[in-house]
Amino acid sequence: MWREGLITNFEYLTQLNKMAGRSFNDLMQYPVFPFILSDYSSQTLDITDSKVFRNLKKPMAVQEKKNEQHYVSTYNYLKEELQDVFNSISLNQEPYHYGSHYSNSGTVLHFLVRLPPFTQMFLSYQDKNFDIPDRTFHSLQTTWRLTSTDSTTDVKELIPEFFFLPEFLLNSE
Repeated sequence: MWREGLITNFEYLTQLNKMAGRSFNDLMQYPVFPFILSDYSSQTLDITDSKVFRNLKKPMAVQEKKNEQHYVSTYNYLKEELQDVFNSISLNQEPYHYGSHYSNSGTVLHFLVRLPPFTQMFLSYQDKNFDIPDRTFHSLQTTWRLTSTDSTTDVKELIPEFFFLPEFLLNSE
């Protein structure tokens, strides 16, 4: 249906998340939507220019080629280390590229901190305190830069609310 244009991208991604067992009722299995754009600084976007779009063939952490070597090196290092360690104790631990996940409860609360009841959930998650202001979600441009280029530990994707609920971006309290 999606390929024929009978449902929107939003509907397609929502159904895909549902079939994957994701739910708005579980922060650890919350629906995931990808970053679509890569340009968050221009006043206007030229949608005929492919550079304004994210490369959906690549995970967030390797949107820039220069970052790929870091994750390949991490994987290879862990492969060697785990082989040495686990050969002696026979555990089946596999090497990995990324030490964090593209979606988890912290990611969801990071984005929805301004929207009740997620504000209270965020406070519970953070031992009844708001996070350091610089780490609180405040800019999609900053989030894109961190996840696509500047951070080797932040690989988050977006949540559906970015595409239908602009109120979550407002500080109403």
